[in-house]
Amino acid sequence: MRRFKIKPFQIAIIIGIATALGTVASGIAPRLTGWAEESPVSREVFGGISEPVYWMFYAVVSVALFSCAWLVAQRIKNYERGRPDNRRTTKANAKKRMADFRSGVWMKTLMRDPVAGTMHSFIYFGFLVLFAATIILEIDHQLPDNLKFLHGGIYQGYSATADIFGVIFVAGIVWAIIRRYVQRPYRIRIKTKPEDALVLGTFLLIGVSGFLTEGFRIAAEGTPDFERWSVIGYPIATLVDGWGRSTNADIHQAFWLLHFVAFIAFLILLPTTKLRHMVTSPMNMYLGNRERPKGAMKPLPNLMETELDSFGAITVEDFTWKQLFDTDACTICGRCTSVCPAHLTGKPLDPREIVLKVGEVMTATGNPVVSPPVTVDAAITITANSVFERVTSEELWACTTCRACDEICPVNIEIVDKILDMRRYLSLMESDFPVQLGNVYRSMENTTNVYGMNQGDRGEWAADLDGVDIVDGTSALNHEYLYWVGCAGSFDDRNKKTSRAMAKLLQRADIDFAILGPSELCTGDSARRSGNEYIFQMLALQNIESLNTMGVTKIITQCPHCFNTLKNEYPQYGGNYEVIHHSQLLMELIDDGRLSLEGASLSERITYHDSCYLGRHNDVYLAPRKVIGSLAGIDIVEMPRNGNNGLCCGAGGARMWMEESIGKKVNTERAQEALSTGAERVAVACPFCWVMMDDGIKGEGRDDVVVSDIAEVLLESIESADHADAPTTIPSSGI
Repeated sequence: MRRFKIKPFQIAIIIGIATALGTVASGIAPRLTGWAEESPVSREVFGGISEPVYWMFYAVVSVALFSCAWLVAQRIKNYERGRPDNRRTTKANAKKRMADFRSGVWMKTLMRDPVAGTMHSFIYFGFLVLFAATIILEIDHQLPDNLKFLHGGIYQGYSATADIFGVIFVAGIVWAIIRRYVQRPYRIRIKTKPEDALVLGTFLLIGVSGFLTEGFRIAAEGTPDFERWSVIGYPIATLVDGWGRSTNADIHQAFWLLHFVAFIAFLILLPTTKLRHMVTSPMNMYLGNRERPKGAMKPLPNLMETELDSFGAITVEDFTWKQLFDTDACTICGRCTSVCPAHLTGKPLDPREIVLKVGEVMTATGNPVVSPPVTVDAAITITANSVFERVTSEELWACTTCRACDEICPVNIEIVDKILDMRRYLSLMESDFPVQLGNVYRSMENTTNVYGMNQGDRGEWAADLDGVDIVDGTSALNHEYLYWVGCAGSFDDRNKKTSRAMAKLLQRADIDFAILGPSELCTGDSARRSGNEYIFQMLALQNIESLNTMGVTKIITQCPHCFNTLKNEYPQYGGNYEVIHHSQLLMELIDDGRLSLEGASLSERITYHDSCYLGRHNDVYLAPRKVIGSLAGIDIVEMPRNGNNGLCCGAGGARMWMEESIGKKVNTERAQEALSTGAERVAVACPFCWVMMDDGIKGEGRDDVVVSDIAEVLLESIESADHADAPTTIPSSGI
């Protein structure tokens, strides 16, 4: 017998039915029991409200609550179209999830932007307290005489609290109106829609009508002195006290009805406009934790063995349910837009639009069709269940995969994953990729490196260095570490300097290491980030087989892209190693005293550029700074955008190999920012960053500013100390 399983959308309907029936019951119960409040310092919940209006209130609210739940259920049906995504709560992730949820509820993530965060906090917390006050009033309304609690000092404290937070709520709404329609910052202005005015107007009406309802209620009751604790309602009551209690009672009921209509409008707007993020955003925060590291792409099965006939994402059903849920969790705040290097430099990509466009296709092709994440222009039509009805390939290829959008998002929306899934479809199914990538793919297939160089020359950079062992990929590794040099460190003349510097530093610290030389293949990062999973797996599986055969356990990398791939993605295919970036190892060696810096100094003004794949993908920010900061004489200055907020150099996501013909070059933007610090040297910890920053600075005509890897900076200062300590030979006089 098949076991019946309740679906999520059915749960939403059940909750709606239960809530509606509970509301009806809450209206009937007090009338059946005849319970009444005896304390003079209190309020009658429905005082001054006629009996027909009383019953109309409970009937309409019940219907509105069920309708709201029904509309939510229809949206959930759309999420259920997506592929499975394990977001279950376990003992291992429960603590992290609750912490993320609390961050969402307490608006911690929104406060990354203090102005917008404070404004949202006023609205959010003001609304929550007012909503809680309404619930408390209704609960008190249901209780028998001996259990009622809203009287005396408790009632007065309740009134004062509700009014104060009501003021905060209204102030937040007015602030939001001014910000959106007067100040009009770019990221808000470009997505302002008519529904924004409707939502803000409804909220303002809720707040203002609530105060007026309270004021006229107090006046109709004769403005009793104990209502002074109603810090807004009481002053309003004193202003209209002379109008007569009967007139004030009529006006009170009118404003009460207006307040009621505003609340019903809120229930209608909640599931049908972006206002839904009040519920979906905290939920998305809770669901943010996932099994794979944030630097790892979603794994695909072995393409050599799988029976799948389509890869990547083109239809709504190709995304996971979590990726679809993201589209309704988006607050449309535009923070991702404001930090995207592609968007900032005039490219067609806007990360927020990627999320919204996926949502537009999802809602337009659903059964039933529901409202889009945000109002869509009438000229835009969606005729098929394909995300490429709205998303262009130019948008996708502009992405540097820097993760700035994901990191800044206050509600944990995973934007980069969507872009990479769509890239997979373009590359694997349509062969629709920039022509320059075709050359890179051929190089990776034919020579197993991105430069198309002779694989036999991979170890030539170390030819004149004593003590650098080159081991064959079929032999056992009898060294503590394998130094993974990477394609850039092996073939790019500028980055060979880093490889040599690193080898010398390892030798100085007595680190037992070897390199693979010709047996080292490209990790496949550029192929995977550009959607070509086939080439990635071809290289990755060969590398993993070699590394496992050799018994490799510890790997040193100087390239953050290699670091991320080996550490976070090779475990998907059986390659489990302890991978350390050279900045982390150098910091450890300095801290442990294994790498002596006695006398090492460098009298320079230096700024450090954060690698996206070291920083935002793997949270390594401190190590490279500690390495250069350990040198005497160094004056470290930070660029305006640094650390987690650092600007990409423009090379990630295989952009290193693509032409940049639209807008300003990303590396030019970053180079100008580096030069603005007055630094004499730009320190990097990534070979791609090295190339991009060097090209950008030279493009500005500044040959006087040097770009160096942190290993080069460190070795230069140590060798300078060596020369300074060397004994001076005095020529013999011959006497």
